Amino acid sequence: MQFAFELAQQARQAGEVPVGAVIVQDGVIVGRGYNCPITTADPTAHAEVMAMRDAGQALGNYRLLGCTLYVTLEPCAMCIGALFHARIQRLVFAATDPKTGACGSIIDLPAETRLNHHMLVTGGVMAQEASAMLKQFFAERRKSQ
Repeated sequence: MQFAFELAQQARQAGEVPVGAVIVQDGVIVGRGYNCPITTADPTAHAEVMAMRDAGQALGNYRLLGCTLYVTLEPCAMCIGALFHARIQRLVFAATDPKTGACGSIIDLPAETRLNHHMLVTGGVMAQEASAMLKQFFAERRKSQ
């Protein structure tokens, strides 16, 4: 998760919401990403999606079998859908997202038994640090407006 936090700081430095993600397979980081929808003019450029794109290139496959994604914020519905399609085995996130979180905050898509893929989900890993980073970012943003 610490590597995901470092990527979140890169997002923050770029003026993006500070969210970072890494994908690990067999103990090795195979994908990295951070939020960049503003700088790329791409609404799908969330940290999770960027990490999956990176991992897909590294592994030469869109199926990320046996992989774990670590991310600093609870994924949204779009990202959970992408994680399902990639067949991510495990998701570990830090802070919950009370506005768009799709792992229990607003909806719990990984718990939906009617969907064709399921993953192990662990939330709250380094949650206080992630929440503090996000709160500080948005406080500074409001102050500068």
